[in-house]
Amino acid sequence: MSVIPHSPFSTPTLRFHAPHRIQSFLHPPMTLSKLQPIRHLVHRSNFTVSAASVRQDTLWTPTPLLKISPAAESLFHVTIDVSESPELASSYTKSGQYLQLRVKEPNTKPSFLAIASPPNDAVSKGVFEFLVKSIAGSTAEVLCELQKGDVVELSTVMGKGFDLDQISPPEDYQTVLIFATGSGISAIRSLIEAGFSADKRSDVRLYYGARNLSRMAYQERFKDWESYGVNIVPVLSQPDDSWTGERGYVQAAFAREKRISSPHSTGAVLCGQKQMAE
Repeated sequence: MSVIPHSPFSTPTLRFHAPHRIQSFLHPPMTLSKLQPIRHLVHRSNFTVSAASVRQDTLWTPTPLLKISPAAESLFHVTIDVSESPELASSYTKSGQYLQLRVKEPNTKPSFLAIASPPNDAVSKGVFEFLVKSIAGSTAEVLCELQKGDVVELSTVMGKGFDLDQISPPEDYQTVLIFATGSGISAIRSLIEAGFSADKRSDVRLYYGARNLSRMAYQERFKDWESYGVNIVPVLSQPDDSWTGERGYVQAAFAREKRISSPHSTGAVLCGQKQMAE
């Protein structure tokens, strides 16, 4: 994540390179960082995780599914009850953290998932929410076909989350640029709804990329996000003829607009495809 916030996961800049089979669930990298002159924009910290490298002593907590519902084409909202697991719930403290999820199905491996709900929901509502992309033959596909009451297992919460100290106080970082593609919007949802004083900044923009509107999750939340002080710029790479908004990729949409008056007082949050983040 970059403000570059952590994405799941690193310090000043966290880049998370997951194997291909899990990359679409997590959409790495997530980073948070201050913008320097362009050549210094990203300080790399490679962090690689593979399902095969999962520690054998990982603590798994059985948790029941509360709800699974469509979020967009191939994307699903998954809500898991953690009300009976207070230690697990309270371990989620910062947007941008993630965990592993496994299902009781032969020949499936744990999936890494960014938590989409804000941290306060874990304790106040007793839930973790996720945005999961269903891919044929994957653990995510099995998960998205489960029913309310079915039990999955969650690991402990991982990662340091977005380091908001990098863009604090808000009066010193009046511009915050947020970039998300596909299901990478999940960690960004948590960030926005947990709050980072967006309403105290003069220019907070979310460039959110998807193939078309049918693949863009959380559209029903856009009005609320804008009320928090976030200007949403949807960017579609393959829109239909009626689309009048930004076209192409988020990095191209930003390049056309820019509008950065002071790079040293600007932060960027990145969560999505590697090419976009680079």
